[in-house]
Amino acid sequence: MADTPKEYIQHHLTNAKVCLVDGSVATNYGCADAGFWTLHWDSLMMSVGLGALFLWLFYRVGKNATTEVPGKWQCFVEMLIEQVDGLVKGTFHGKDKLVAPLALTIFVWIFLMNTMDLIPVDYAPQIAKAAGADYFKVLPTVDLNITLAMALSVLILIVVYQIKYKGFMGFVKEYTLHPIQHKALIPFNLVLETVSLLAKPISLSLRLYGNMYAGELIFILIAITYTAGTVLGGLGVVAHVLWAIFHILVIVLQAFIFMMLTIVYLSMASNDSH
Repeated sequence: MADTPKEYIQHHLTNAKVCLVDGSVATNYGCADAGFWTLHWDSLMMSVGLGALFLWLFYRVGKNATTEVPGKWQCFVEMLIEQVDGLVKGTFHGKDKLVAPLALTIFVWIFLMNTMDLIPVDYAPQIAKAAGADYFKVLPTVDLNITLAMALSVLILIVVYQIKYKGFMGFVKEYTLHPIQHKALIPFNLVLETVSLLAKPISLSLRLYGNMYAGELIFILIAITYTAGTVLGGLGVVAHVLWAIFHILVIVLQAFIFMMLTIVYLSMASNDSH
């Protein structure tokens, strides 16, 4: 582990990396110049694993669902599905069978990933070190690669929905004759609408990443106080509990915002009023 507070913070904010260097596989220490060909395997493992957990849990509920007296887990899942479905019906002004399942998946998946922030900051690195790994970040949404990848998926869906509901020519006209319907201003419209389109995934990814990064950093700073004596250590424990309780709201809120903005963007993309 790190010796100074600065090294401690840097260690806990560093991803476990695997990269391709000159045709060979290298770990963190050989990834300095790998650039794009670097995989944060801790973020990938946690995000994929939590996604699989979500699918398995909901599959089990669907398989064991009963019309008689349902269990607590079935009641919870049914309530969650009803809430998300109600939000989609009130926000998405169109008919599409994909939007509600997509919204549910986004909310639950991001919520599960965000919940990893409640695990004490030293647990995952210590377990990883015992397994032979020098670094391990258990919170996937503190990795900009993960949040940006999810936002880019939403961007692709926005374009698909625009073409699906407006047709290809309608898609082209939206970016060339909007907001000013004059052929001489097509370049201006194209730049304006392209910037507006690209701003959506960037804002989605940075909002989630920034809020979760700030929360994780505060947990790390609080953890530093544990070795600063009895008084500061005791205050650190109190601060840790209080921040964890408050952070539960952040965890849920960030998942909800990402889901709602996705629904709004898809609703805007399917609106053929222009």
